[in-house]
Amino acid sequence: MPVRWADLFLDYLLLERGLAENTLRAYRRDLDDYLSFLTRTGLGLEAGEAVPSYLRDLQARGCAPATRARRLSCLRRFYRFLASEGLVEADPTAAVPSPRRGLKLPQVLTVAEVDRLLSQPRTSTPTGLRDRAMLELLYATGLRVSELVELKVADVNVTQGYVRCLGKGRRERVVPFGSVAARYLRAYLTEVRPRLVGRRSPYLFVNRRGRPLSRQALWKLIKKYARLAGIVKTISPHVLRHSFATHLLENGADLRTVQELLGHADISTTQIYTHVSAAHLREVYARAHPRA
Repeated sequence: MPVRWADLFLDYLLLERGLAENTLRAYRRDLDDYLSFLTRTGLGLEAGEAVPSYLRDLQARGCAPATRARRLSCLRRFYRFLASEGLVEADPTAAVPSPRRGLKLPQVLTVAEVDRLLSQPRTSTPTGLRDRAMLELLYATGLRVSELVELKVADVNVTQGYVRCLGKGRRERVVPFGSVAARYLRAYLTEVRPRLVGRRSPYLFVNRRGRPLSRQALWKLIKKYARLAGIVKTISPHVLRHSFATHLLENGADLRTVQELLGHADISTTQIYTHVSAAHLREVYARAHPRA
């Protein structure tokens, strides 16, 4: 029965809440782990000790506070759904406090590191020009990786300098980009993409076989170019998104604007970048002030 209820919950998230496929997979993993724990321990779905015992089990397995907090958030949503459908009477998450999480600042690149990274692709080759256009657009817009690889040609207006994308919860937003990204995008669209797309494809960024570039392929490309650029920081496509937001704030952008550009539903998610900017200011102060 609990497994069937989990399926109903995931169908609800997909059909009524419009959550992205990656988010649904994460919910599925979290719920599968919880239901396996209940089977292993013999605890019922509505047992008062079910969720607290599960959180203690996660801690014993070495899961970080952030992971435990995410799992609890998933379970709160799951039980709220079950209660709304009249499938359970008791909600064992109601009296469970969230695990305390330390503030984990996102990894960001300096402007100089971004310049080095973006200059690595060899634009004299078709795939190199594609990669340069892709990296420039990623840094210019702060798109999520899934948003970038799902872009269609029709979503991009190079002349006016903006992209239209669907973010989390299928929320649409329009994000501008500058002249540098526009220049490489225009070159890619006119000189390279027609040669890569052997058959009609609506997707903007494609591989040598004309198929949409995958998230995994983009991740590998960024790792490769970071290595060539001599960047020793742990890097992923999301690091460019973090860098985009941080550099905007450091240069005077207001938090609400950055929230809109990133597609955050809640400004509290965006506020993490104010801590990054404050850390940057402290570093500059420490280097520059004679009595620091």
